[in-house]
Amino acid sequence: EVTEPEETEDDNNNNNEDQLTPEQIERYSRQLLIAGGFGVKGQLALLQSSVLIVGAGGIGSTVILYLAASGVGKLT
Repeated sequence: EVTEPEETEDDNNNNNEDQLTPEQIERYSRQLLIAGGFGVKGQLALLQSSVLIVGAGGIGSTVILYLAASGVGKLT
């Protein structure tokens, strides 16, 4: 007889990191629907990423806006 391992509190915490919340799905829904896009796994990787920004002039300030909107996890 095969039994499933019991879930621990640590397992539940890890599962939350492997899924988007309903709020995140709503926020990133347009880019998640792009055919041939990077999908949920890619969005999760993007949320875990960080970007260092040096200079926020004319182009830099626009880039910061787009990076934040796309879901980059940490902007420095």
